[in-house]
Amino acid sequence: MSEHEKVNILLVDDQPAKLLAYEVILKELNENLVVATSGREALEYLLKNEVAVILVDVCMPELDGFELAGMIREHPRFQKTAMIFISAIQVSDIDRLRGYEMGAVDYVPVPVIPEVLRAKIKVFAELYRKTRQLERFNAELEDRVRARTAELEASTAQLRESEQRRSLAIAAGKMGSWDWDWVNGDWMWDEGQYHIFGVDPESFEVTPANVQALLHPDDVGELRKAMAQFNKGVTSYEAEFRVRRPDGTICWCVGTAAATLDKGGRVVRVSGVTVDITERKLAEQRQNLLAREVDHRAKNALALAQSIVRLTRGESVKAYIRAVEGRINALARVHTILSLSSWQGAEIGKLVDEELAPYSISDQVTFSGSEIQLEPATAQTLALALHELVTNSAKYGALSTLAGRLSVKWENREDFLDLAWEENGGPPVKKPASRGFGTRSVIASVESQLGGKAEFDWRSEGLICRLKVPLNGHFAASAREPQHAAMLDKAMPSRASRSADA
Repeated sequence: MSEHEKVNILLVDDQPAKLLAYEVILKELNENLVVATSGREALEYLLKNEVAVILVDVCMPELDGFELAGMIREHPRFQKTAMIFISAIQVSDIDRLRGYEMGAVDYVPVPVIPEVLRAKIKVFAELYRKTRQLERFNAELEDRVRARTAELEASTAQLRESEQRRSLAIAAGKMGSWDWDWVNGDWMWDEGQYHIFGVDPESFEVTPANVQALLHPDDVGELRKAMAQFNKGVTSYEAEFRVRRPDGTICWCVGTAAATLDKGGRVVRVSGVTVDITERKLAEQRQNLLAREVDHRAKNALALAQSIVRLTRGESVKAYIRAVEGRINALARVHTILSLSSWQGAEIGKLVDEELAPYSISDQVTFSGSEIQLEPATAQTLALALHELVTNSAKYGALSTLAGRLSVKWENREDFLDLAWEENGGPPVKKPASRGFGTRSVIASVESQLGGKAEFDWRSEGLICRLKVPLNGHFAASAREPQHAAMLDKAMPSRASRSADA
């Protein structure tokens, strides 16, 4: 309802002349004047319309003014409607009290003074109009409040959802965030930060002393350095550091912090993010270790190849090439076996099988033994020794004839590989006057390289060779492998004094 909108004023009296007089008096108010000649007619109108003021005669047939007022007040919509009684008779104080109890707001005696009646009606009409305006404003305000509340709830839900997504992203990225009130010393950690430091949010109190206690002693200086930088006016800082969790594990982190300064340039707040980079650090360490391992193995392989090329001899160029190729192939075969195990080692049975594979199609060769895992360096050196034994047997021993037989057996005896190489049925064997290259190579490989023992028994019916190789690391591979060529050189006589292979 606007300020100038007309209101309804209901005039109730059983005498038309009085109603006409009231209309004349109240016409100047410029409101909607509605007349009713009985209480029943007045009730019918009220049920269908809003009324600002009811001017009712006390003395009416059927329903008098008091009874009509009581019925009006029983209706929820008209419990606060202003009612003014007009009485042509002198009413007592008891009558007035009864009228007020029925909801009357005022009494107007007869004869009516036009100015007084207009003034009273005008006051209640304006009050009704202002009340309706206030109700409308309240309704609009409530609508706005509801709309604003809905917006805030939606915004809060979005913020909560965003925070959940941020928390999930931080958790997935192994990140944590924190905030430090530089002035008051108050800290705020999120769940990710507690998780990175491995502490319980319910029991751990975030203080500089408690945080420092979780840092690796060698990295505490970074914290002090960061604080010193902030005191100098630096607004951002980044550093890597280690966290010693209460369970003893070490966590590598990278922290980024930013400072908020006041107008005087003093730090008032520091906020930051911590990222768990442990996996990255471990990957870097594994990569560095792998690079060193590759370099180490490449040098060892080159050293072995160098010694093979330098020490191999042959009666002709073709014989020399065949001998070198055979030894290089033996080295390649053991490398294949080691690569399949990610260079964790090689099983002795696979080495023997690879070296004897060309002769395993017949019944000339038998081999057996327990499953023994060899270190990579031991496997490489032992493979070359087996290759020399197979080559010598194929040239001069049991594998040089179809009637020859070869048996290879091995077992683990007190952390030593005990391998027995036994030949039978081949050409008659005589003990050589001097050791040939193959024999010297086996001895050099087993004894100089592996710290073991190589024994040869030149029986007439066939060679027996026993190799004893330590399995528990008596000779560290890392210390001996690069010296392979030098050891072979030392174990072998000069080229001029070498005799033919035994």
